[in-house]
Amino acid sequence: MDYLRLGHSGLRVSRLCLGMLSFANEADRAWVLNEDAARPIVRRAVEKGINFFDTSNSYSAGQSEIATGRLLREFTARDEVVVSTKVFMPVGAGPNGGGLSRKHVMTAIDDSLRRLNMDYVDLYQIHRFDDRVPVEETMSALDDVVRAGKARYLGASSMYAWQFSKAQFAAKASGGHQFISVQNHYNLIYREEEREMIPLCRDQGIGILPWSPLARGLLAGDGDRSTLRGRSDNFPDGRYEHPSDLAIVTRLDDVATHRGVPRAQVALSWLLHQSGVTAPIFGATKLGHVDDAVAALSIQLSDDELAALAAPYEPHAIHGHE
Repeated sequence: MDYLRLGHSGLRVSRLCLGMLSFANEADRAWVLNEDAARPIVRRAVEKGINFFDTSNSYSAGQSEIATGRLLREFTARDEVVVSTKVFMPVGAGPNGGGLSRKHVMTAIDDSLRRLNMDYVDLYQIHRFDDRVPVEETMSALDDVVRAGKARYLGASSMYAWQFSKAQFAAKASGGHQFISVQNHYNLIYREEEREMIPLCRDQGIGILPWSPLARGLLAGDGDRSTLRGRSDNFPDGRYEHPSDLAIVTRLDDVATHRGVPRAQVALSWLLHQSGVTAPIFGATKLGHVDDAVAALSIQLSDDELAALAAPYEPHAIHGHE
């Protein structure tokens, strides 16, 4: 396993991040695994050298954070792993049950730490931009979270480049902590982040952590409603239906078949070849998903293969900022 600095920080993370959305007891999604089923997958990830694990307070109403804390304690020491969680999505009743107000941020970090059973998280991320709250209020609250020792670093997720820049400017102007990373919606068939956000991240030394690197299974061959998640998760609906998507999948299949490897490995390898990408956040509901992700690290795509995979892409409508 290779390890890179996350953005311009000194934090070193594995080149792959295991997303913990798929694990929770009392899950609100039919395809989510309980802790017993998730245990061998998390164990395999740790054994393969993955030290980066990402969850959110909104995944299965906090149950994912509970499972994350329990499972990691079984297989590794707290200081050996990098744990990230998020704040923004509604998790409670009432007008202050979500968003990025000081009130909610301060309540949410304490609730997340209680569920994780940890004293701190390594990376505390805003799940989306909140245009209902002054950005200065949000960045001040996040800075206080770091200064209180409840988080080591701050990160962001999907938003427009101007929104990210506005938040960074507000933090810098007040002498507060800035974001060191962004979770981007980024994969072979959705590359709109390449227009503004990714160039901004490269210029400013911001770590890029792509989410949905396999387009909810479409790039792995699991997006055809043949799996439980494919039948029950409506999240991808409308996202991966552009006319060029099928051409890209066909090109991906050609490269994978020529190499004799699964499509998922080639799709992840393509992301790992992109400048500025630190660690794709992949989900796993089978041991093979972890093995495929790790195997992708060893695939060196040629310039011709990279060009062939990229060529069919056409502009898409913006998805993932909502």
